[in-house]
Order: sequence, then structure tokens, then C-alpha cells
Amino acid sequence: MADLERIRREIADEYAAPHNHPWVIGFSGGKDSTLVAHLVFEFLLSIPRSRRTRHVHIVSNDTLVESPLVINHLRQVAADIREAAEVFGLPMSVAITSPEPDKSFWVNLIGRGYPPPNRTFRWCTDRMKIQPTSKYIKSQASVTGQVILLLGVRRNESATRASTVARYDNGERLNRHNDLVECMVFRPIVEMSTKEVWEVLAMNDPPWGGSHGHLIKLYSDATGGECPVMTQKNEVAACGTSSSRFGCWTCTVVDKDRSLEGFVESGFAEFGPLLDLRDWIASIRNDASRRMARRRTGQVTITTDGVFVPGPFTPLARREILDRLLKTQEEVGYPLITDEELDLIRTIWAEDAIVISTAAARELVPHRF
Repeated sequence: MADLERIRREIADEYAAPHNHPWVIGFSGGKDSTLVAHLVFEFLLSIPRSRRTRHVHIVSNDTLVESPLVINHLRQVAADIREAAEVFGLPMSVAITSPEPDKSFWVNLIGRGYPPPNRTFRWCTDRMKIQPTSKYIKSQASVTGQVILLLGVRRNESATRASTVARYDNGERLNRHNDLVECMVFRPIVEMSTKEVWEVLAMNDPPWGGSHGHLIKLYSDATGGECPVMTQKNEVAACGTSSSRFGCWTCTVVDKDRSLEGFVESGFAEFGPLLDLRDWIASIRNDASRRMARRRTGQVTITTDGVFVPGPFTPLARREILDRLLKTQEEVGYPLITDEELDLIRTIWAEDAIVISTAAARELVPHRF
């Protein structure tokens, strides 16, 4: 495959550039980022130790509400890469970032009463995906002055992706990152087709061992794509679209979670309760009886068209959501919310009970969970 050889040469040429800026691979665990990690790992193995002068970071993001099969796959591959890199003595680090507990999905939804995200109020992506990964990238850039971010984006992924790629093409191999000043972006597989990506993965075992069989089966079972690693706000529109469906199981930006439905239809009936909870949360979003009149700032919002915009969920609605979440947690048999998140929710509820002078709010805090 001529394109593959060209990509390998570009990776080699860029790695040999006369500076010590580390590489950071944005790794979502999906097919495209897996191929980038595969090619870079393979390249490092192909050169002598004396030429492995550039450190490579593989960084993933766990929003804490990832689709269970996908996050388990990502963690396993990350562990395999980390172990193999140590065995081969490669200058490689593997990290999985997560949002700060105060910015997690459940703390915002249940604690503060934020309505579930939709296309016009997508409060989740920046807090849960962009900020944790950007923080990691900035920490590496602070050491050497700059980093090279390798992304598995491709021009023909979708019309939206093609437009984004075209907007930032500068005729050079590296493009300046839109939000991170000390970061240049390298997109080695940008011109590859989906068919070519799958051909490479199917015909070549990963250089860290094992096979790509589990990844291929994930896509087959879910009939979907992955939500990519996010590092800039102009990528937010790609999160929760019909073309990128491996993401948060709580995502209400899409009308239907096709990937989770696909897993259930493929025999993973244990994920049915997650799907039910997600659909119920989406269904109550615009229920006026469950929403407060004022925002958390105390303001009443009316648009220029005279449309009243309700505030957060009422205290009782938040209690109702938490009860359903804990019941679902019992059904699936594994944690869906952490103790730290529960403690933060208690704290927020206690603070709100002081501010919101209603009987419902006063009854909220003594309730134990």
C-alpha cells in the first residue's frame, strides 16, 4: 500500500526533526487512533536505541461515564502498550486522564441540577474531555516548550471532519493547534480511507502483542464509530454525532445511543439498564415540573423571542435521578458513580438548601444515601 509507506516515511522524518519536543498521541481506543499508535510503536521498534531520542506519550481520556465495553477495551490496550514499551525499552508513557470530580457528569447533573446536554447546551465536552487532556498536554509542553500532538483524524471521516481538516491545512506537515499555544498538530493518516485503515489493522497484528480482533469485534457489535480524543473547542460538534457513537453511555446529545443499542442487540443484555436510564434522563429534560424557574445565579432567563428558559432540575428531581442511578448500579453490578462524587453531591445539596428556601430543598439534605 503506497500511502502506508508514505505515512511511515513522514513519521520517520518528523521524529528525526532537530528538536526534542515530545510527541503526544491522542488515543481514544478507536480504529484511527489505534492505527496511529500502531505505526508509531512499530517505528520506534524499527530504529536503534540511540535514535529513540523523542519521548512519546499516549494519552487517553475517561469521562467516567464511558461505554463499559469501550473503556474496558481502552484500558486493556493501554496496559498492553505500557507493558510492551517497558519490555522493549521504548521512550513511551501511557496515561488516562479524567475530569476533576467537581466537573464530572453526575456532580453537574445530580448535584447542580444541570439538564442533560443537548446540541445547544453541550456543557459536558469541555469539562469532561477537553480540559483533562489539555491539562496533560500543557504539563508536557511546560517541560520542553512545545509538544507535537498526533491525531488520528481523517479527511473522509465525515463532511464535518473534512471541513475542519481543510480549515487548518497550511500546506505543511504540522499545523498550529487552535487553542493550545505550545502545541503543533501532526495528522499522519489524514488522507487514508476507512477501508485502508481497516485493511491495515486486519492484516497486521499490533506491535505491542495480541491482535486487533477485539477492536474489530467492538465495531461489529456496536455498528458505530468512536468519539475522538478532544483537545479544542471547535471539535465539540464531533462529540455525540451519528458518525462518532462510541462515547459516553449517558450521552443525550444524540436521539438514540446506537452503539449501546448495538451491544445489547449483539448479546450484551446486561447493558439494557444503562440504556433505559439514559433514555429516561433524556425524556425528563424538558419536564417543567422537574425544573426550577431560576438559574443557579438566581436569574430568570427569557430569550429575545420571549421564550422562558427554565433553570436546573428541582431538588426533588435530582433526588429522583440519584435514586434511579443507584438502582441501576445495583442492577448492573459495578460502580456507575464514585464515593467522591457522592460526597460532592451531598455538599452541593447542603449549600443549595441554604439558598433555596423551599420545603423540598430542606428535606433533601437529611436524606441519607
